[in-house]
Amino acid sequence: MVMSKPTPLIRQQADLFEASDGDTVLSDDEKEGLIPSWITTRGDLNAAEQAGVIDGERWAFGRKHKQLLTETFARQLHKKMFTEVWRWAGQFRNTDKNIGVPKWEITSALKILLDDTRFQIERATFPPDEIAARFHHRLVQIHPFPNGNGRHARLMADVLITHLGQPRFSWGRLSNIPIEETRKRYLAALREADARNLSTLVKFVRS
Repeated sequence: MVMSKPTPLIRQQADLFEASDGDTVLSDDEKEGLIPSWITTRGDLNAAEQAGVIDGERWAFGRKHKQLLTETFARQLHKKMFTEVWRWAGQFRNTDKNIGVPKWEITSALKILLDDTRFQIERATFPPDEIAARFHHRLVQIHPFPNGNGRHARLMADVLITHLGQPRFSWGRLSNIPIEETRKRYLAALREADARNLSTLVKFVRS
Protein backbone atom coordinates (compact mmCIF):
# COMPACT_ATOMS: atom_id res chain seq x y z
CA MET A 1 0.00 0.00 0.00
CA VAL A 2 1.43 3.41 -0.97
CA MET A 3 1.06 6.04 1.72
CA SER A 4 0.04 9.48 0.53
CA LYS A 5 2.23 12.43 1.40
CA PRO A 6 1.07 14.64 4.28
CA THR A 7 -0.65 17.85 3.27
CA PRO A 8 1.28 21.09 3.83
CA LEU A 9 -1.08 22.02 6.68
CA ILE A 10 -0.47 18.75 8.51
CA ARG A 11 3.27 19.16 8.05
CA GLN A 12 3.09 22.75 9.30
CA GLN A 13 1.11 21.77 12.38
CA ALA A 14 3.63 19.03 13.17
CA ASP A 15 6.46 21.57 12.89
CA LEU A 16 4.48 24.07 14.97
CA PHE A 17 4.34 21.92 18.09
CA GLU A 18 7.63 20.05 17.70
CA ALA A 19 9.66 20.52 20.90
CA SER A 20 13.40 21.08 20.81
CA ASP A 21 15.92 20.59 23.60
CA GLY A 22 14.70 22.33 26.74
CA ASP A 23 11.15 22.86 25.45
CA THR A 24 7.98 21.65 27.12
CA VAL A 25 5.90 19.05 25.27
CA LEU A 26 2.26 20.20 25.07
CA SER A 27 -0.72 17.91 25.54
CA ASP A 28 -3.46 17.80 22.90
CA ASP A 29 -5.76 19.86 25.14
CA GLU A 30 -3.04 22.48 25.63
CA LYS A 31 -2.46 22.69 21.87
CA GLU A 32 -6.19 23.39 21.48
CA GLY A 33 -5.62 26.48 23.62
CA LEU A 34 -3.89 28.28 20.75
CA ILE A 35 -5.90 31.42 19.98
CA PRO A 36 -4.75 33.03 16.68
CA SER A 37 -6.05 31.05 13.71
CA TRP A 38 -3.34 32.48 11.43
CA ILE A 39 -0.55 30.63 13.29
CA THR A 40 0.42 27.55 11.27
CA THR A 41 4.23 27.45 11.57
CA ARG A 42 6.75 27.55 14.38
CA GLY A 43 7.93 30.92 13.05
CA ASP A 44 4.40 32.31 13.36
CA LEU A 45 4.13 31.04 16.93
CA ASN A 46 7.53 32.44 17.92
CA ALA A 47 6.61 35.85 16.49
CA ALA A 48 3.26 35.94 18.29
CA GLU A 49 4.79 34.86 21.60
CA GLN A 50 7.65 37.36 21.27
CA ALA A 51 5.14 40.17 20.80
CA GLY A 52 3.47 38.98 23.99
CA VAL A 53 6.77 38.92 25.86
CA ILE A 54 7.26 42.58 24.92
CA ASP A 55 3.79 43.36 26.27
CA GLY A 56 4.70 41.57 29.48
CA GLU A 57 7.91 43.59 29.79
CA ARG A 58 5.98 46.85 29.37
CA TRP A 59 3.57 45.82 32.10
CA ALA A 60 6.30 44.56 34.44
CA PHE A 61 8.57 47.60 34.15
CA GLY A 62 5.95 50.25 33.40
CA ARG A 63 4.77 50.48 36.99
CA LYS A 64 5.86 49.72 40.53
CA HIS A 65 4.79 46.37 41.92
CA LYS A 66 4.83 46.14 45.71
CA GLN A 67 4.32 42.38 45.90
CA LEU A 68 6.70 40.73 43.44
CA LEU A 69 7.35 37.48 45.23
CA THR A 70 3.78 36.20 45.20
CA GLU A 71 1.87 33.58 43.28
CA THR A 72 -0.50 36.33 42.11
CA PHE A 73 2.30 38.33 40.48
CA ALA A 74 3.79 35.23 38.85
CA ARG A 75 0.42 34.32 37.34
CA GLN A 76 -0.33 37.89 36.25
CA LEU A 77 3.00 38.22 34.47
CA HIS A 78 2.53 34.98 32.54
CA LYS A 79 -0.99 36.08 31.59
CA LYS A 80 0.26 39.48 30.39
CA MET A 81 2.92 37.75 28.29
CA PHE A 82 0.77 35.14 26.57
CA THR A 83 -2.90 36.16 26.88
CA GLU A 84 -3.18 36.91 23.15
CA VAL A 85 -1.69 33.54 22.18
CA TRP A 86 -2.89 30.89 24.68
CA ARG A 87 -6.27 30.55 26.41
CA TRP A 88 -4.54 29.04 29.44
CA ALA A 89 -2.13 31.96 29.93
CA GLY A 90 -1.60 32.55 33.64
CA GLN A 91 -2.97 29.15 34.64
CA PHE A 92 -0.81 26.46 36.20
CA ARG A 93 -0.49 23.30 34.14
CA ASN A 94 -2.70 20.33 35.00
CA THR A 95 -0.53 17.78 33.22
CA ASP A 96 2.89 16.36 34.07
CA LYS A 97 5.71 17.23 31.67
CA ASN A 98 9.13 16.08 30.58
CA ILE A 99 10.37 19.02 32.69
CA GLY A 100 9.20 20.25 36.08
CA VAL A 101 7.73 19.04 39.36
CA PRO A 102 4.59 16.87 39.40
CA LYS A 103 1.50 18.99 38.73
CA TRP A 104 0.16 18.58 42.26
CA GLU A 105 3.40 20.02 43.72
CA ILE A 106 3.40 23.27 41.73
CA THR A 107 1.61 25.49 44.24
CA SER A 108 3.58 24.27 47.27
CA ALA A 109 6.93 24.29 45.43
CA LEU A 110 6.34 27.85 44.24
CA LYS A 111 5.41 28.99 47.76
CA ILE A 112 8.61 27.50 49.16
CA LEU A 113 10.65 29.24 46.44
CA LEU A 114 9.00 32.62 47.10
CA ASP A 115 9.46 32.28 50.87
CA ASP A 116 13.10 31.22 50.46
CA THR A 117 13.83 34.15 48.16
CA ARG A 118 12.28 36.66 50.56
CA PHE A 119 14.43 35.18 53.35
CA GLN A 120 17.58 35.44 51.20
CA ILE A 121 16.82 39.10 50.46
CA GLU A 122 16.07 39.98 54.09
CA ARG A 123 19.21 38.26 55.37
CA ALA A 124 21.43 39.14 52.39
CA THR A 125 22.34 35.46 52.21
CA PHE A 126 23.85 35.88 48.74
CA PRO A 127 24.77 38.82 46.49
CA PRO A 128 21.79 40.20 44.50
CA ASP A 129 22.84 38.57 41.22
CA GLU A 130 23.08 35.16 42.84
CA ILE A 131 19.72 35.55 44.59
CA ALA A 132 18.02 36.33 41.28
CA ALA A 133 19.91 33.59 39.41
CA ARG A 134 18.98 31.03 42.06
CA PHE A 135 15.38 32.19 41.89
CA HIS A 136 15.37 31.82 38.11
CA HIS A 137 16.84 28.33 38.21
CA ARG A 138 14.35 27.03 40.75
CA LEU A 139 11.40 28.59 38.93
CA VAL A 140 12.50 26.84 35.74
CA GLN A 141 12.77 23.59 37.70
CA ILE A 142 9.19 23.97 38.93
CA HIS A 143 7.92 24.74 35.38
CA PRO A 144 4.50 25.90 36.59
CA PHE A 145 2.87 26.66 33.23
CA PRO A 146 2.15 24.55 30.15
CA ASN A 147 4.53 26.64 28.04
CA GLY A 148 6.64 29.81 28.13
CA ASN A 149 8.33 28.90 31.41
CA GLY A 150 11.87 29.89 30.42
CA ARG A 151 10.85 33.30 29.11
CA HIS A 152 8.59 33.86 32.11
CA ALA A 153 11.31 32.85 34.58
CA ARG A 154 13.86 35.12 32.87
CA LEU A 155 11.51 38.09 33.02
CA MET A 156 10.66 37.30 36.66
CA ALA A 157 14.39 37.29 37.44
CA ASP A 158 14.84 40.59 35.59
CA VAL A 159 12.05 42.20 37.60
CA LEU A 160 13.54 40.82 40.81
CA ILE A 161 17.09 42.01 40.12
CA THR A 162 15.92 45.54 39.28
CA HIS A 163 13.87 45.50 42.48
CA LEU A 164 17.15 44.75 44.25
CA GLY A 165 18.68 47.88 42.72
CA GLN A 166 20.71 46.21 39.97
CA PRO A 167 20.40 46.47 36.15
CA ARG A 168 18.52 43.84 34.17
CA PHE A 169 20.37 40.68 33.20
CA SER A 170 21.78 40.38 29.67
CA TRP A 171 21.24 36.59 29.36
CA GLY A 172 24.22 36.00 27.04
CA ARG A 173 23.37 38.81 24.62
CA LEU A 174 26.71 40.56 25.25
CA SER A 175 28.76 37.58 24.04
CA ASN A 176 28.22 38.31 20.34
CA ILE A 177 27.67 34.66 19.44
CA PRO A 178 24.82 33.05 17.44
CA ILE A 179 21.52 32.72 19.27
CA GLU A 180 21.59 28.91 19.09
CA GLU A 181 24.99 28.85 20.78
CA THR A 182 23.69 31.24 23.43
CA ARG A 183 20.77 28.89 24.06
CA LYS A 184 23.15 25.93 24.43
CA ARG A 185 25.20 27.88 26.98
CA TYR A 186 22.05 28.81 28.86
CA LEU A 187 20.80 25.22 29.04
CA ALA A 188 24.25 24.00 30.07
CA ALA A 189 24.33 26.58 32.87
CA LEU A 190 20.91 25.41 34.09
CA ARG A 191 22.10 21.79 34.11
CA GLU A 192 25.14 22.74 36.15
CA ALA A 193 22.81 24.50 38.57
CA ASP A 194 20.79 21.26 38.79
CA ALA A 195 24.02 19.75 40.12
CA ARG A 196 24.27 22.60 42.70
CA ASN A 197 26.91 24.55 40.80
CA LEU A 198 25.43 28.05 40.37
CA SER A 199 28.63 29.81 39.33
CA THR A 200 28.19 29.26 35.58
CA LEU A 201 24.60 30.55 35.62
CA VAL A 202 25.58 33.59 37.70
CA LYS A 203 28.26 34.42 35.11
CA PHE A 204 25.96 33.71 32.17
CA VAL A 205 23.19 36.12 33.23
CA ARG A 206 25.69 39.00 32.95
CA SER A 207 27.43 37.81 29.78
